[in-house]
Amino acid sequence: MRLRKIKGADESVAASPYVVWERPNNAGCWREFFGNEYPIHIEIGMGKGRFLMNMAKTYPEINYIGIERYTSILIKAIKKMEAEPLSNLYFMCMDAANLEQTFTPGEVDRIYLNFSDPWPKERHARRRLTSVEYLRRYNTVLSPDGLLEFKTDNEYLFDFSLESIKEAGWELLGCTRNLHQDIHMNQGNIMTEYEEKFSAQGNPIYKLIACR
Repeated sequence: MRLRKIKGADESVAASPYVVWERPNNAGCWREFFGNEYPIHIEIGMGKGRFLMNMAKTYPEINYIGIERYTSILIKAIKKMEAEPLSNLYFMCMDAANLEQTFTPGEVDRIYLNFSDPWPKERHARRRLTSVEYLRRYNTVLSPDGLLEFKTDNEYLFDFSLESIKEAGWELLGCTRNLHQDIHMNQGNIMTEYEEKFSAQGNPIYKLIACR
């Protein structure tokens, strides 16, 4: 993935009070960091932050952590937070491959994957955020009743994800190939920037919900 480098993005992200660079020192203390015992939900590949900020505003009784590895994207979410701070939301600039060093076993209650990079070449399949390799990482950090929610407009990636869920031994709780026409699955849906763009173009949105 090639991105246009934004001058000063690295420095701005490093200085932002809304960005946490590493897991709090004491094991399993993200709730201590937030100052409450609320559930912890994370979004991997959060982009510009619209989805997670709307979730944090809608559900103040949940703690949210947005993970984005590219400072040139994360800086845009930071600017939104500067305009409208939310006490139950923080960002992390990191690679999702480091999840197990960032959260202790069972610490996360829900993981959101929204319009993830499809990595279309087969040799890059392990990099897909719904690969068996990543599901193994999610299995470690999710609580016993934790959930994974995945949305995409890419049918190939969706089919790959369904196969990964099956191969990893996870249970599929919900599945739709046209989210916005599915009354049950679309209930309470909060759209991302990409979701709004793609659905406006007439593209169906695919969604699945899975657990271990």
